[in-house]
Amino acid sequence: MKKNRDDIVIVRARTHNLKGINLNIPKNSFVVICGLSGSGKSSLAFDTLYAEGQRRYVESLSSYARQFLEQLQKPDVESISNLSPAIAIEEKGGSANPRSTVATSTEIHDFMRVLFARAGIPHCPKCGRVIKGFSPDEIISDILSSHEGKEIELRSNVVSGRKGSFTDLFLKLRKEGFASLMVDGRAAELEGDIVLDKKKKHDISVIIDRFRAGKERLTDSLNAALALSGGVCELVAGKTVKTYSVHHACTRCGLSVKDLSPRAFSFNSPYGACPECTGLGEVMTVDEALAVNADLSIEEGALIPWFSPITTRTHRWVRAAAGYYQAKLDEACSIMKIPMDVKWKKLSKQQREFLLHGSLPLLKSASPYKGLAASLKERFSSTESDFVREEISRLYMRKQLCPVCLGKRLKDEILAVQIGGKSIADVCDMPVSEVIKFFSALSFSGSAAKIAAPLLKEINSRLSFISGVGLGYLTLSRSTRTLSRGEAQRIRLATQIGSGLSGVLYVLDEPTIGLHQKDIHALMLNLMKLKETGNSVIVVEHEEAVMLAADWIIELGPGAGALGGEVVFEGTPSGMLKSAKSLTGKYIRNSLTVKKTKKQNRGFIRIKGAKQFNLKNIDADIPLGVLTCVTGVSGSGKSTLIEDILMRSLRKKLTGSREEPGSHSAIEGFEKIDKALVIDQSPIGRTPRSNPVTYTKAWDEIRALFAAMPLAKSRGYKAGQFSFNVKSGRCAACG
Repeated sequence: MKKNRDDIVIVRARTHNLKGINLNIPKNSFVVICGLSGSGKSSLAFDTLYAEGQRRYVESLSSYARQFLEQLQKPDVESISNLSPAIAIEEKGGSANPRSTVATSTEIHDFMRVLFARAGIPHCPKCGRVIKGFSPDEIISDILSSHEGKEIELRSNVVSGRKGSFTDLFLKLRKEGFASLMVDGRAAELEGDIVLDKKKKHDISVIIDRFRAGKERLTDSLNAALALSGGVCELVAGKTVKTYSVHHACTRCGLSVKDLSPRAFSFNSPYGACPECTGLGEVMTVDEALAVNADLSIEEGALIPWFSPITTRTHRWVRAAAGYYQAKLDEACSIMKIPMDVKWKKLSKQQREFLLHGSLPLLKSASPYKGLAASLKERFSSTESDFVREEISRLYMRKQLCPVCLGKRLKDEILAVQIGGKSIADVCDMPVSEVIKFFSALSFSGSAAKIAAPLLKEINSRLSFISGVGLGYLTLSRSTRTLSRGEAQRIRLATQIGSGLSGVLYVLDEPTIGLHQKDIHALMLNLMKLKETGNSVIVVEHEEAVMLAADWIIELGPGAGALGGEVVFEGTPSGMLKSAKSLTGKYIRNSLTVKKTKKQNRGFIRIKGAKQFNLKNIDADIPLGVLTCVTGVSGSGKSTLIEDILMRSLRKKLTGSREEPGSHSAIEGFEKIDKALVIDQSPIGRTPRSNPVTYTKAWDEIRALFAAMPLAKSRGYKAGQFSFNVKSGRCAACG
């Protein structure tokens, strides 16, 4: 290829195993880098091109801005010219934050919050009626339209369903010149003594005025009533009482919604989050199956957390704590006549409920008995020890749907705001493909139409990008930590497409991973959109359809590791198919094929009645002793069947895992399996000291071999001194 002045020109790149390669990569093109695993593809794409593009962009910023950004190390390359600012969309899992969802990570939720706050119709969460706030002028017009010239009474509600004696309030009202009240539905005069039971809830309204309805006097009285109560007043006309509010309030139930700003529609804000689960949609609850051994009696230790209490890492004070709980149990069982030598499963339901959840004080002389579950939950919430909290959570608790919001994450009054008959949570619970149809069918009138138009444009644009990368089956409420690595990468890709940037170098790592052939075409169209908006797109990829659709292909090899790092081929896809050196080309044109071996299976493991998520009560027989492929379009239920149902069931059966498997009727064939492993694309190392030789345990044998050498023996070296994880063996300078 002739050098073009618009090419990205790389001179002598030596990053990792790259052997001083020179390349001219066309800009504003779709470029695929392919080759054997370990041939240097990521070293070129991410550790050279992306790292240098990002480093140069960060260095162009002020020193103040640079301190907030990751600064990548300069790659080992002589020069790179014509390089644009770079964005990497790597194949890695979604955010581990439980508050991160598909809607929040793509910023669709931000636009939806504004839409529901400005164009949503509030309903009463109790009775379901449409509620609205009145301006003072609207209240006056409404009253005069029905009662002009008639005797009316205006009241200002100052206390609603609150406990107290309200002595100070009465004194304040008297000083301000008010004379008459309605207290709990009865008339009262401020001149006399008003004595209220401070332990009971009360309703107090100040009678502002009684008069024949006329605009001038009504305006003055209404302003006084609204000012006193903070925006709520009552109109009494004969036997009719009507409530008006400048806030969104239900005139029948009296419930009001004071804040309908966009922040109130965020489950990450205290203004909108469900108070029970703080916006997570789930709560930690004590699981009886984990905390109780039903085959033991109380005196044998059926209540595990009290028989073996969690105290400290060193188990200090365990006996004292166990003695304390035993005394509480002895007292409670004695009073309630519960036998302590009978197995838990043979106790009555009422007895088990009492021991788990407690009751009111048993006797005046006895201390209150809270129950095992309440006591554990209280300790989980109040302890300052991370160890205690983690152990209680790990051993005895399980996440369950929030009983208040039922997983919707928001307050009731916010969930009662609707557009098209649906709340913001209802919309987020729909698949993206259905959400597109929902928003496309919406129509607004008046001022709401002007507000909604630009918001709907942004929402529909982002939704179409998510659908375009093959993720139309995801719900907007789906937690990003439950996404596969491929799904998370495509979510990031959709976000970038929606950003509308141009003049950027995008570097992607196998975006087709996990995609069915049906979805690859849609993904390719979106990658082409990135290119057509004036960006350079470089993809590390092995998928045949993607390689053949590329403008330019770079193949690295010829081998892996030290045998790789060279440019085997660069050019067009048609040129690669003709190249004698291209290993990839040979496989695509079927000059080379993979040998197939046939093995006899050794029975089956049978899954019956799988119905988790979108699985429709299916049965599946999986042969043992052979390689089985589970395939299907994205979102068809592959991971649900194998990971959520089969693997979790195997773990529970073989290792006693506490993780509950997905919904199914039964699994047959456990007796044919003695071990189950999950091999996925998650990083295996948890520390910077981990490497392949330590992970595979080969390092133990190598250290033992060196320790057995005569020189090592003469110096008294043990195997531990050949480890970089202990002080006696590791380098003193770098640790």
